[in-house]
Amino acid sequence: MALRTLESLGSLAGKRVIVRADLNVPLKDGVITDDGRVRATLPTLNRLINDGARVVVCSHLGRPDGAPDDKYSLAPVAQRLSELLGKPVAFARDTVGESAHEAVSALEDGDVAVIENLRFNPGETAKDDAARRAFAEELAGLGDVLVSDGFGVVHRKQASVYDLAQILPSAAGTLIEKELDVLDRLTENPERPYTVVLGGSKVSDKLGVIEHLLPRADKILVGGGMLFTFLAAKGYRVGKSLLEADQIDTVTRYMTTAQENGVELLLPVDAVMAASFSADAEHVVAPADALEETPFGDTGIGLDIGPETAARFAEAVRGSKTVFWNGPMGVFEMAAFAAGTREVAEALTEVDGLSVVGGGDSAAAVRQLGFADDRFGHISTGGGASLEFLEGKKLPGLEVLGWQA
Repeated sequence: MALRTLESLGSLAGKRVIVRADLNVPLKDGVITDDGRVRATLPTLNRLINDGARVVVCSHLGRPDGAPDDKYSLAPVAQRLSELLGKPVAFARDTVGESAHEAVSALEDGDVAVIENLRFNPGETAKDDAARRAFAEELAGLGDVLVSDGFGVVHRKQASVYDLAQILPSAAGTLIEKELDVLDRLTENPERPYTVVLGGSKVSDKLGVIEHLLPRADKILVGGGMLFTFLAAKGYRVGKSLLEADQIDTVTRYMTTAQENGVELLLPVDAVMAASFSADAEHVVAPADALEETPFGDTGIGLDIGPETAARFAEAVRGSKTVFWNGPMGVFEMAAFAAGTREVAEALTEVDGLSVVGGGDSAAAVRQLGFADDRFGHISTGGGASLEFLEGKKLPGLEVLGWQA
C-alpha cells in the first residue's frame, strides 16, 4: 500500500483539519533562534488554507515531562506562524481543554489555530498503549481529519503521530512527501559519485547508517567528534578527545568492509587540538598521527577537523553528484572551531546534483554560519528520523499512513 497523500482526503473545505507538525524550534529567552521548522510547514498550511479548511496545528516543543511549563510554550511559535502566514493565528493555552475547544469552535474556513504543546499531556509520549490511545481520542475531538506533516517525529510511536492517525482519516502532508522523495533518492539508485559525510559527537549514534550506506556509497567522509574513534582504531593517540573505546572493534570492521567494497573512506589527516573545551581556548593544528605532539601533550582535545582535511573533504563533495551530510565537522558553535563545518557546507552549495543536509545539528550549523536554505538541494527537518530511514528501520508514523519500506 502506498503512502496516503492529501489527495486521498478529498475536499477539505469547511473541515477541521488537525496538522501534526514538528515545530520543535530552539528558543532563547522566549525568542526563536532558528525558525526553519516553522517555515517548513508553510506549503502544507497554505494549501489547506487555500482549500478552505479550518486548520488546527499541533506540535511538541522540548521535553516538558508531561506537565505545563512556560519555557516550553508554543506561544512564540504561534506568533511566528502568524507573521509568516500574514494572517492572525489563534493560540489555545491548553491541548485538549476548554481553551483548545473554544479556539477550534471559533475557526472559520481558511483560519488557523495552534494548540499548546502536546507534551504538556503525559498521554502524548506514554509507553502504555491505553494511556496514549486515550489522549489521541481527546485530540480527535478537535478535528475531522489528520494531516501528518511532522517528519522529525515519524520514528516515534506517540499519540499524535501514531494513534491519532488510526482514529481519524489521515494522510501525509507535502513536507513528509518531499522528505521521503529525497531520502528515497539517497537509497535507491543515487546518481554517482555518491558521497556521505558523517560528523557529530559519537560513532554509536551513526552505527546503523554507516552499516546501511557502506554498500551504497562511493565515498564516506568522517569528521566531528566521532573521527577520534576512527583514528584510535588506526593506532593513533588522540589525547583527551572524545573517544568511544568500546566502538574501536566495530570501526575497524567498517574500515575493512569499506576497503573490500571499494568504498573510499576518507579520514582526517589533521585536526584542531585545543587546551580545553572553551571558545577562547588556545589551539593549534596537528597531523592526525601526531595529535599529542602539541603544547598540550596528552591533555589536548580535538575540536575540529584541520584545514588540510577540510580542503580534501570539500574537493570530494564538490566532485560528487549526490551528497548526504549529517553531523558537523567540529564544535561549530564556537567560532574558533567552525572552519571545517563551514568549508564542507560551502562545498555542498557547489554540488552539481543533489545535496542534502540531514537535519538536526547539521541544519542548525548551516543556518548559524549564515547559509541560506535555498543554497542546498534539501535541508531535512528530521535528524533522527532521517537517520533511521537511511538505516532501513520501520518508522511507525509513516507505516500508519500506508508507507512501506
